[in-house]
This record gives sequence, structure tokens and C-alpha cells, in this order.
Amino acid sequence: MTDEPIVDKKSLYDSDKIKVLEGLNAVRKRPSMYIGSTDINGLHHLVHEVVDNSIDEAMEGYCDRIDIILREDGSAKVIDNGRGIPVSVHPQYGRPGVEIVMTKLHAGGKFDSKSYKVSGGLHGVGVSVVNALSKWLEVEVRREGKLYRQIFERGKSTMDLEEIGQAKGSSGTTVTFMPDPEIFETTEFDFNILKRRMRELAFLNKGLRITLEDEKTGNKEEFHYEGGIKEFVEYLNEGKDYLHRSIIYFKDRMDGVHVEIAMQYLTESYTTRNIYPFANNIHTVEGGTHLTGFRAGLTNTLKKYAGQYNLSEDIDLTGDDFREGLTAIVNVKLPEPQFEGQTKMKLGNSDIRGIVQSIVGEQLMTFLEENPKIGEAIIEKALMAAKARRAARKAKELTRRKGLLESLDLPGKLADCSNPDPKKAELYIVEGDSAGGSAKQGRDRNFQAILPLRGKIINVEKARLDKMLENKEIRSIISALGTGFDEEFDADEVRYHKIIIMTDADVDGAHIRTLLFTFFYRYMRPIIERGYLYMAQPPLYKIRRGGAVKHVYNEKEKKELLDDWGTRGVSIQRYKGLGEMNPKELWETTMDPDNRILAQVTVDDAVEADRLFSILMGKDVQPRKEFIQENAKCATNIDV
Repeated sequence: MTDEPIVDKKSLYDSDKIKVLEGLNAVRKRPSMYIGSTDINGLHHLVHEVVDNSIDEAMEGYCDRIDIILREDGSAKVIDNGRGIPVSVHPQYGRPGVEIVMTKLHAGGKFDSKSYKVSGGLHGVGVSVVNALSKWLEVEVRREGKLYRQIFERGKSTMDLEEIGQAKGSSGTTVTFMPDPEIFETTEFDFNILKRRMRELAFLNKGLRITLEDEKTGNKEEFHYEGGIKEFVEYLNEGKDYLHRSIIYFKDRMDGVHVEIAMQYLTESYTTRNIYPFANNIHTVEGGTHLTGFRAGLTNTLKKYAGQYNLSEDIDLTGDDFREGLTAIVNVKLPEPQFEGQTKMKLGNSDIRGIVQSIVGEQLMTFLEENPKIGEAIIEKALMAAKARRAARKAKELTRRKGLLESLDLPGKLADCSNPDPKKAELYIVEGDSAGGSAKQGRDRNFQAILPLRGKIINVEKARLDKMLENKEIRSIISALGTGFDEEFDADEVRYHKIIIMTDADVDGAHIRTLLFTFFYRYMRPIIERGYLYMAQPPLYKIRRGGAVKHVYNEKEKKELLDDWGTRGVSIQRYKGLGEMNPKELWETTMDPDNRILAQVTVDDAVEADRLFSILMGKDVQPRKEFIQENAKCATNIDV
């Protein structure tokens, strides 16, 4: 699991190594301060916090197996074969170490550099917060051949730690907890949400075996990757055409920092954003110094290599040119990480940039010199990207011109709103002329703008930047939003804080939505991350009985209404498209803030989202076919 030598376990991790900063006060009163929210995301955060403790043991080389069980009674159990939480009496508090860890905020070995050289749990609130937000929690410790147990209710101990027998098998810790329904909106765990994170952790910790089991459904998965992040890249690039078959992989250590890189170029990928940075197993989606160091090292090394072997054709290659089509995992493990913000989305340690840049520069150049054919292919791809970028620059000039929308020959021009405040303004991107006309007539002109699109936009997953910007619909969206594009993109300049995709409730409408989602995800992802992108939910049926009219949005609502009204003398109209609704109906059902239903577009797992967009919208048919076959059972009420 690590290059560090394993030394005597007992001397490293005992109760005297546990540091305490404060108690559990206010956790139950303000849980969102500690776990982000009390919705389904906060619920799963509890499991992640417990698992992270086991992962810390794995990173130190003391644990190679973690089992997570979602039990039939609704509780979750996490079992590891690490050293076991200390059970001896804490010298300052006079209570067992395990009790201190479970009941004191900011208590644990992570605050003692001798116990954990590397840890993902920066704030150390972890398992004590889980305890505070659980109806009950039971911890069992297997240590030095003995088995210990202690039980808690809503953060408070209900019994002293007791020795209950001899430990069977290896040392380790088992934590079982029941989320408190007084705290959480839902207490039902989602197997698939946990599955994504467990797979990711297994990739990032080579050789670690993680099992996930749901006793209610019988689902069980095991994640174990001896290839580590090399297999991670293979997983992300599954079914794609690669520029070079072998994964470029190297690792090194400098000043106590472990740096591990895996990367592979694709032939038919034009995005520059498939670089995933991790720090101590945390996906730092906003990047940070490790990502900056990787980018600088990559650009400098490839520029040097191209110049050294006269491959650049006197074209000034940029970082974007070298990153086009690249899939990479940047995995660093460091002591005392400085994450920006409670959400740990960005790494701030200033020295990490230089360390990563230096390691990438040395190791990548060695690889290129030993594999000149791969080096030449990478430079050739970068040259093609540079030439395409020149063509794209001309197309981008169009998006900067004042009054671009007026010059486009669109079936319906942008009908802007009068309110200049982006926080109060909405843009409806509407499918088709007929629906666009109805939306313009039915809208509230004060805060609702309408942009009709003619047909389907280009699939950006299959098109290079220059070809994409030749598409009028793409250019009109960029201009309407006011954010600029590519290097000039600035989400702070967006003119609407609600961008609402409104398409028909049929297969074509779903396809148009997917094309638009792909465009926003690939080229304007901050708009999704800020929560500005929405999907309108038009009604499926108009049901009339006598003078009464009801609009229903799904089959369940239809059934409930018919059960209430009965079917005699009832007229049911199935809306095939938005154009079938007059302006008044469209306003009342789909655009009126008091009545409408909007679905916010979010990306909780960028890695898996990227993979799915590639499968669903990419050129390779076979992975898409397999995905449809595997998930066909999940599709209902398909209107073809």
C-alpha cells in the first residue's frame, strides 16, 4: 500500500497519541456545518467519514480490506483490518481512547504526525460527528487479541467500554450506526451512490480490497485494483480509441510527498478537461497546486521535447494543445494538506506545485525518450489541436461581436427580459419555432428571456472546437449567456442565474436535452456547478371533467387523479409537444414560478458523469449498446 516501512504498530498509535480540540456541542443543532446538508448527500457523508478512517489506516500500510454492509434494519456497518482504535485510558481525560474519538470533536490520531503521516480527514471531525448524528452507534475494536465493544446513543455513551472476548482473526475496527431520523430527511442509503465512491477509493489505493453489500436487495460488489490509477485511466477510457495503448505511468516521492500520475491520450477526444486531481484520496474538483504543477510540468516537458527533436513545425504550442484528448489522474498524498474551505474542493499547499512540476518534468521526459513513437504521436496531436484552435479563434470572434444574435438567421431571435439583474433573470432555451412563439407570448417579460432553437445542436462530444463554433445554435447560446467561451469563459458574467432547457416530453426532446447537457458539461461546467442550469417539466396530460381541468406531470399523478375522479365522462389529452399548448397553458403549467416544476441539473460525481457522456454521446457504438442493455430495465413510459 505504501513505500514507507511498517514499524512497530503499538508505538505509533495508542491513546496517548490522540489529541482533543473540543467537544461535540452544537453538532446536532447545526449538522449542516459538519456534513454539508441533511439530505441524501449528508446521509451518505456519514458512511464516507467512517470509511475515511479505515482509508487512513490503509494509506499507512496497516489495512488492506474494508467491508461496508447496508443492513436490513437500515443501519450501516463498516469493518476494517487496521490497527484498531486505541482502547487504553487516555492520560489527560481518564477515559478509553476509543470513547474520546467517538465523543470529542476534532479528536484523533490525525493531529499527531507520528500516528498518521498522511490523512484524508483534514478536520478530524469524522466519526465523532457520525456518532452525534446517529440514533445509535456501536463500535467494536479487535486489538492485541482481545475484542472490545462500546455503545452510544445520539453521541453519548450508554455504557463503559467492555472487553467481550477474544478477537477472531486480525486486528481492526467495526463501526455500526443507525442514522437519526430526527436529523435526516431520508435514512435510506443508496447502493449506487456509495458504489461510485468505493470504486474510486479502490483505484486510488492500489491493492486495497473494498466490498459493498446491501442486505435488502442482495446487491454486492467488490473493488480491488492491483494496477491502481493505471486501471482508473483504463476504466475512464473504456471503449474509446486511444492514441497509444500503454498507459503513461510514473510515481516518485519528494520531501515526504508521494506523487503518482497515470495518463493516456485519445485520438477522437477534443476536450482539455479530463484531468482528475486527488489529494489524500479527496477529489479536489476545483483543482489546486497539484493540478497547477501537473499542467506546468506537462506543458514545459512536451514543449522541450518537441523543440529538442524539431517536431513543433515552428508553431507556438500551448497548454491547451497539449491537454487536448488527455485523460489523466493526478494522485498526491501529503502530510498536513491545506484544503480551501470545509468542502475540501481545492488544495492550497504552495510547495506542492513545485514538487509535482519537478517530478512530472523528470519522469515524463524519461518516458518520452524511451518511447519516441508515443512522443511523436502526442506532439502530432498537439499540432493538429493548435491548427484547429486557429480556425476556432476566427469562429470565436463572431461570439464577441456586438449584436451577433441580430445577424444570425434564426427562426426566432432572442426575446430578452427587461430586468438587468442576473439573479432575477431567467433564460428559457426552447425547442422549436412553435413552442418558442408560445413561450414568448406567455412569458413574464420582466424577468423571462426566450431563445428558440432550430432542431438539434451539434454533438460536441464528436466535434472539435472549430466545427462546434460553426454551429449557429451553439453560437447563439454563447452570445445570449454573455460568458465568453473557452479561455475567455467567465461564469461571473452570465446574464441569467436560471438557464432553463424546455423541450418536448418525447424521445426527440430527450435527445435535445442530452445534447445541451453535453455542451454545458464539456464547455461551461461552472454553470452547472453553480446550480444555474435547470430542466423544465411540462405536463404530460390535460385531464378534463365537466368544467374542471387538471394538468398532471407523470403517470402516478394521472392514476391518483383518475382514482379520485373516476373515468366516466373524463377527457384525457396527451401532450406530444410544447407546441400543443397555447401561451396561457404554457405559462400556467411550465413557466409560472408559483406553479411550475423545475429540475436542477447537478453533477455529484464528475468522474462518472464524464464517463457516461463519453459512452452515450461518443463515436464508439459498442459501449453505448452495452449500457442500454444493462439499464433498459430502468426505463419506463418511453414515448417513441
